[in-house]
Amino acid sequence: MSKSQATGCPECDGRLRTNSSETVCASCGLVVAADHIDHGPEWRSFADDDTNPERTGAPLTRSRHDRGLSTEIGRSSRIKGRKRRRLARMRRQHNRARISSKRERNQVYAFTEIRRLTGALSLPDRVRDHACSLLRSAQNENLLRGRSLEGFSSACVYAACRVAGVSRTVDEVLAVSRATENEHGAAYDALNRDLGLPVGPISPTEYVPRFASELDLASSVERRARELAAESHDSGLAAGRNPSGVAAACLYTAARELDVKLTQKEAADVAGVTPVTLRSTYYDLRD
Repeated sequence: MSKSQATGCPECDGRLRTNSSETVCASCGLVVAADHIDHGPEWRSFADDDTNPERTGAPLTRSRHDRGLSTEIGRSSRIKGRKRRRLARMRRQHNRARISSKRERNQVYAFTEIRRLTGALSLPDRVRDHACSLLRSAQNENLLRGRSLEGFSSACVYAACRVAGVSRTVDEVLAVSRATENEHGAAYDALNRDLGLPVGPISPTEYVPRFASELDLASSVERRARELAAESHDSGLAAGRNPSGVAAACLYTAARELDVKLTQKEAADVAGVTPVTLRSTYYDLRD
């Protein structure tokens, strides 16, 4: 904030004002004094708010094996000769020392795969961090022995989605994963059995907006499908059924009620179910 000065301008005797870097005359604009010292706070905030100021470095993250505390030796084209070669040797030795065991090497590979999967599926950071925590817990329980890292990476991402209530199906996770269906299933069964995940059925309402957007349906159809999905969840109609299939059936039912063109095959394909599954739920919703 600027403040007034008691002394006047040496040129026009005008009023002087001082901001954070210089003193200027309010009348003629003469710069009387300049100060290039930053008088602001010495800390930086890497979070969304300023409640936890940090004086150095980025915030800690669970998505890296060292929690993001490792040092990076940068590169510069201005350094030449012996110093450049010495820094190259230091960088090489530092990269080798960052991973001191096979356990950390597996964590680096698996966490990289988890970050790739969460980015491809457009998942929030909380799901990514939870998936990395699940993989670390599975490694502490020796669940990774004899199983593929790709399968555990995809299983941890899917389990984190189930715990957080984020609507992602197994087919969607496997579509961007490097694991096979058998590897994913074995890893997820081990996680669910040995770690006791608090997973529950996802409400069909979570799938309705995404499916409606992919099918390019009107907002009125989506709104009616939301109502049907909520009624099916509250009445117990969705219990024991695939929630994505129930959501697709709700969209198909709403489209029929509002005379919007939508085939059973289109609605079933977007949910990854068969038209037979969709029809059985549609008959129950209609009744």
